[in-house]
Amino acid sequence: MVFKLFRLAGGRGSFATVKSFSVACIVAVAVGAASPVAVRAQGDAAAPAPAVDPSWLQVDTVTKTATFQLVAGLTGLNGALNFNGFRDGELTLTVPLGWTVVMHVRNHDGMLPHSAEIIPDTHPLPTGPVAPAFPRAFTLRLDQGLISEQTDDIRFIADKGGSYLIFCGVPGHGAAGMWVRFEVSGSVRKPSLAATPAGKP
Repeated sequence: MVFKLFRLAGGRGSFATVKSFSVACIVAVAVGAASPVAVRAQGDAAAPAPAVDPSWLQVDTVTKTATFQLVAGLTGLNGALNFNGFRDGELTLTVPLGWTVVMHVRNHDGMLPHSAEIIPDTHPLPTGPVAPAFPRAFTLRLDQGLISEQTDDIRFIADKGGSYLIFCGVPGHGAAGMWVRFEVSGSVRKPSLAATPAGKP
């Protein structure tokens, strides 16, 4: 007789004990505020990345501020090593040069801690936290990470044009695919968020 413990996504501290003999797969779906999230156990198959939710990005053209909701472990994709359900650069946030960027970071993963920082677009990827590309462009406890449902805010001025990464600094997470792209451009007038092809930095 085998007992397995599953974390129900979208719930805080809710667990279900499932008794199984030779059950091949148990699937449940919990509907969260942003998108459906599948129940995940260690080693489960990766879920497909969600569509880009436009509500993740708020733009204030008067104050030239881009506010981005960055959710670590939003889905079970890549063992929850993802931001907003995207991994390996599959999501790109682009902001105009000189704008203020505010990232509301939340760890939705019920199992692992996560952090976030803006780092230079580099290869090979670092195995842990490095110096951020902009002052204050990182969450607290970069190497330990935020625990489940913990939040932190990142606020900085995107005063250097170029290509960067939003990277999880918990050792091993970023190198395993927990990063998305961040672009600072002098030729765009408004911030944007878009799905992009996966690939190495």
